[in-house]
Amino acid sequence: MKKIFAFLFVFTFSFNFPQQAGNWKIYTSMRSINDFIVSNNSIWGASTGGAFQYNPSDGTYRKFTKVEGMTGINITATTVDNSGKIWFGSSNGALDVLNPITNQFGSILDILNSDKSNKQINSLQSSGDTIIAATDFGITLIDPKNNVLYDTFFKFDYLTSNSQINFAVKYDLIYAASDNGVIIQKTGSTNLSAPESWTVYSTNNGLPSNNIYKIVKYGNSVIAASDKGISKFNGLGFETYIPQMIYYNITDLFVHNDTLFILDSGINVYSFANGNLVKIYSFPSPVNNIKIDSQYGLLGSSSNGIIQIKNNQTSNIFPNGPYANLFYGLGVDNDGTLWVGTGTDVSGVGFYSLHNDYWTNYNMSSNPILPSNAFFSIYCEPDNITYIGNWGQGFARITNGNISIFSSAITGMAGIPINPNFLVVTGFAQDSKNNLWFLNYGTADRKNLAVLTKDSTYYHFLVPATSSIDVKSQMDLVIDQYDTKWYISDDPFNGGLIYFNENNTFNDPSDDKSAFVQNLNTDVVNSIAVDKRGDLWVGTSLGVNIITNTYTIATSQTPQLSISSVFILRQQNINCILVDPLNQKWVGTNQGLFLVDQDGTNLLAVYNSQNSPLLSDIIQNLAIDQNTGTVYASTNAGLISLKTSSVKPVESFSGLRIYPSPFIIKSVSNTLTIDGLIANTDIKILTISGKLVRQFSSPGGRVAYWDGRNDAGSLVNSGIYIIVAYDTEGNSVASGKVAILRQ
Repeated sequence: MKKIFAFLFVFTFSFNFPQQAGNWKIYTSMRSINDFIVSNNSIWGASTGGAFQYNPSDGTYRKFTKVEGMTGINITATTVDNSGKIWFGSSNGALDVLNPITNQFGSILDILNSDKSNKQINSLQSSGDTIIAATDFGITLIDPKNNVLYDTFFKFDYLTSNSQINFAVKYDLIYAASDNGVIIQKTGSTNLSAPESWTVYSTNNGLPSNNIYKIVKYGNSVIAASDKGISKFNGLGFETYIPQMIYYNITDLFVHNDTLFILDSGINVYSFANGNLVKIYSFPSPVNNIKIDSQYGLLGSSSNGIIQIKNNQTSNIFPNGPYANLFYGLGVDNDGTLWVGTGTDVSGVGFYSLHNDYWTNYNMSSNPILPSNAFFSIYCEPDNITYIGNWGQGFARITNGNISIFSSAITGMAGIPINPNFLVVTGFAQDSKNNLWFLNYGTADRKNLAVLTKDSTYYHFLVPATSSIDVKSQMDLVIDQYDTKWYISDDPFNGGLIYFNENNTFNDPSDDKSAFVQNLNTDVVNSIAVDKRGDLWVGTSLGVNIITNTYTIATSQTPQLSISSVFILRQQNINCILVDPLNQKWVGTNQGLFLVDQDGTNLLAVYNSQNSPLLSDIIQNLAIDQNTGTVYASTNAGLISLKTSSVKPVESFSGLRIYPSPFIIKSVSNTLTIDGLIANTDIKILTISGKLVRQFSSPGGRVAYWDGRNDAGSLVNSGIYIIVAYDTEGNSVASGKVAILRQ
């Protein structure tokens, strides 16, 4: 009798975030492939960054992530059922099912929502009317017609409960590969939840090793791949199969027609037929599994895509994207190009750029000028020059696509004490005179601030506040409208927020001002940002402090800084803060992305992995394209963007763009967009005869919205209406018309 999977929640079939479709985009690397299948004249890849479909006939790709309706992120297994639906299993236990005809996903969330600590789905196999899932805790059987889990087995023979299953398949019986040997269903057993319905075969039963990766049926034999060769089941136990391969690390097996294909150590591929063993290919780098297809040749999943060998030609199948799911620093230039640093020290893989939804990867292999791949901090100058800090080799400057490298020898900045040439630049900022400032991490001469003037001269500064103490680590750098430099010390012994103002005298240290800021809610400071009013927002491990009266640093001998806290963000660990063109604050935390109003009194929105397509609740960094209102958020699982209305206003009116037209107003909420506004715009809605219908102020950015209602709150009648936009002083005016249809 079939048993219900007791610890799981009710099956849920859902489509995710349809109301936000088009507003969100997910950017992940789908280069690292865990599994793949060939179906419907396509190759389907399961990667660490989602899933994709590749159409070999025209070379096109379709990507699948949370935005498209998936619930899994790191996709670990895939298969196709008898009806042609594509199944994807993930590391978090989510099961996503794509109907290629309707192009819609359904999600089975029982395993994801279960109380199991390890939920990864390691393999999916289709067998008649059943999908068999091998998981980190056992074997699950799924009905693909109704998308419901109808049985799960946790206990096998003498093994402990919740044993990891690497692979499971059904022939006449269910066979499973595990790290404890081969598990086989007993003939005639019906209650498979009972441990005695299974037999575990180990080295005591003829296996050369208990580490079993794969089980296939070849001819009339069931054979198992292990790290010490291939074994055949003889009904009572196992015996050696293909003696020439004893002690070979057999990581995968695949049967095609009358030939058995064998993967040795993820590199060497052998064919075995009629007793003949032939080595046919060696992959340039390890692959996870292999398949042979009559149309597409030899295929192998790897960290560099699906490797295809056909007609002696090698190609790598993966969609365009960032090189890896590493997103350390973010910055957007005036052309709308997003620049991304990948990491410090050995973790970095170079840097990327995203322009018009196309990724370009920069690393030592593709750009030999780069001294290493450890690029992390990003700064985009207003004049469209991008600077990217390197962990140990200074920084790169990118101008019109040309890359220049600036080392310690060129800049005069000293590196770390044990290696003065090991230069780490952790922050960049431009002052009011267009001088470029640098923050130097752990410098040997303690001159942790430097400036490059517009006449190409470098000056280096010993900050008085840190001159007498050993501050090993400086991060982030911002400059306010009074040219005061603010940066963070995350030194465990001398941590906090530091300010410095040289009073416009680069060669006279006597008038320099600096200090550690006192009375913050904690000295563990993670991020800083200057808002449109000149206030400094300080993100700490205990929330956000706002520092006002910053002008007193430059004007007073005894600065009187005023410090307050943002109540709605109290106790949050703040990772990053972004100020948008409307002076709203986007705040990245370990619990998601928060949006607060200008002064932090109102919480406008909270986005997390449960209520939005965010891949993770841990927000690492933020950036915004001010010309489009696109906010980018990097997480530890990938990058995501959200299209917002926070768009930089135009400098002068050049015509309004009003849409949609006609504007169909209904009893339900919908809005008319008024685009092309300058800052501080007032808007009037008039009838064609000039009667005032509605008057309001824009939010402050380039766009404003009207809900089709008059000042009394009632929907207006159908007709032609005039939109008039003007600045608060009435010196600049723009207008346009819109047709309104009331339903």
